[in-house]
Amino acid sequence: MKTVEIIGYQRANLGKKDARDLRIEGNVPCVLYGGDEQVHFYTPAYLFRELVYTSEAHFAHINIEGKEYKAILQDIQFHPVSDIILHADFFMIHDGKPIKMDIPVHLIGRAKGVEKGGTLVQKRRSLKIKALPKNMPEHLNVDITDLDFHSSIKVKDIATEKYEILDADRLSVAVVEIPRALRGKSKEEIDAATATEEEEA
Repeated sequence: MKTVEIIGYQRANLGKKDARDLRIEGNVPCVLYGGDEQVHFYTPAYLFRELVYTSEAHFAHINIEGKEYKAILQDIQFHPVSDIILHADFFMIHDGKPIKMDIPVHLIGRAKGVEKGGTLVQKRRSLKIKALPKNMPEHLNVDITDLDFHSSIKVKDIATEKYEILDADRLSVAVVEIPRALRGKSKEEIDAATATEEEEA
C-alpha cells in the first residue's frame, strides 16, 4: 500500500481558540493514538489531498518535528457547510498487529443486466477490512460481469486472501435495477422480453 507523507508540528495549546487559529492559518489539528500516550499536533491541510480525496486507501508516514510514526487515518471531521477539515485522528500501526481500515470497492467488468438495459447500483463504496499492515489492500476489485436481474453481489461472494471482511455477509455490494418498463413482471417474462430485444438487435 502507498504511503502519504504528513509533516506535523507539536501543539503548544489545546484549547478551542488555538484550534480555530490553526484552521484560519490553513492547518488541521490532529491527534495520534495507539502509542504510550496521545500525540497532539497540527499539519497543513493540503497534505490531506492524497490521503482523503482518492479512490485508494493509504498509510500515513507522520513526521512530527523529527519523530516518525506509521499510522492510518482513523477519523476525520469536516465543516458541514464549507467542507474544511476541522480535525483528524490518526492511529499508530505496528507491523505485527492487525488493523482495521475502510477499503474502497472498485467494480470491474460490465454486468449482464446492464447489457439488457438495467442500471448498475453500487450499494457499498467501501468495506471494513481487518489485516496485518503488510496484507492490507489499497482497494477491493469486485467483478460484476455475471451480475444479472434478480441477483446481487454480496459481501460473502467476495474472495478474500490474507485479510478478513468485517461487514455482514448478507450485505449487498452491487445490484442491477430492472428497467421501469419491466418492473412487476416475473423472471420468466423479463427473460423473454430481453431475449426478444437481443434477437432484434
